Order: sequence, then C-alpha cells, then structure tokens
Amino acid sequence: MVQVFDSIAESYDRWYDTSRGQAIFNAELKCLRLLCANLQGRWLEVGVGTGRFASILGIARGIDPSIPMLKIAAKRGIMAYAGLAEDLPFPRNCFDGVLLALALCFLGDSGQALKECVRVLRFEGSLLLGVIPAHSPWGKTYERKKREGHPVYALARFPHIPEIMALIQNTGFAFREAASTLFWNPDEQPENIRRVDTGISPDAGFVGLLFNKRNNS
Repeated sequence: MVQVFDSIAESYDRWYDTSRGQAIFNAELKCLRLLCANLQGRWLEVGVGTGRFASILGIARGIDPSIPMLKIAAKRGIMAYAGLAEDLPFPRNCFDGVLLALALCFLGDSGQALKECVRVLRFEGSLLLGVIPAHSPWGKTYERKKREGHPVYALARFPHIPEIMALIQNTGFAFREAASTLFWNPDEQPENIRRVDTGISPDAGFVGLLFNKRNNS
C-alpha cells in the first residue's frame, strides 16, 4: 500500500488544485470545521498524507507511512512523522485531539489504530473522523472503481456508518455529534453552494464524526 502512495504523491496532491478537487475538499473541510470550529490544544493528524487538511485546520503534527507524501506535508509547515496508525510513536496522554480525515478506510487494522488513538489522547480528548459511507453514491462509486482495479481505491475498504460507530464506541470513545456533506452524485458537477447538514445524512458522500475519549479509557 505504501508503495502505491509513494509513487503518486505529487499527482495526488495536484488533484486538490483542480476545480473538482477544490470543490470536494472545500465541502469536506467545511464539514469538519462545523464539528471543531476552533481546535484547541495539541492535535495530531493520523494519515496526514500531503498535509492539506492539517495545514488549513491548524494541526501542527501529522503521521503517515509514505515518505514522499510527508515531504510535501512538511513544506506546508507540518511536523511530519513517518509511522503507522497501528503503532503511534508517541507517549500516553500527549494529545488533545486526533484527526483521521479519509484515513480510516486505508488502515490495515482499524481497531488497533483506534486503540492507539485512545492511548495517545488526554482525558476527554477529541477524535475527529471524516468517512465515506459505503451506502452513499460516493461509496458505491468508489467500490465499483475498486472492483475495476483503481490503484488507490483497490486498497480501500468503505464501511457502513453503524459499523464505524460500533467499532469506535467499543474502542473507548463516546459519540458527540456529526455533520454531512457531498450531496451531489460523483458523476455530476459539484454544487456551487457547499451544503453541510448537521447529523448523519443517508444521502451524504462524506460524514464527519466527533467523539470524546471516555473517562475509563
């Protein structure tokens, strides 16, 4: 998996500068910001990639297994760490928040990665996720591309929202709130107005989920 992202780091990052990439990114960013308008304290993005989300949200640190992607993230001012979500190289209780923006579907062991997030978060620390639900038009489109052998989506697994909620809450987090966006179909022109709804919408292609670390975790 790492080799695939290593080889496409530059083209992956340039996609965000296309008109379509900008529209999708801005909608997803607006959704995440609705849940955490002002990030407080020390945050880490797990699966930081080239640092697009972290740099705009004001997250100073990011970890990713792809060195070429981390080099791009570092140019955006991110303190970049090479490593895996399943084995975070940080001590206990050292972060106030952890972001996984679109990273959950690419993890080899999402359960272990979430346990690591619990470990490095402080008391009542925040976990902010951005996910593509399997049941959405976007999830179905990416699943089709996966079956067709798309080099990136072939590596992904798009879970259903109830599956995500059960996994995270069983790991040691309490659900706080959610927001949804990407209400246009993937084969349509992006909406001019970046609609974001509170809650989990069954029609949304991107859902933001905010959790807190439970007291006994």
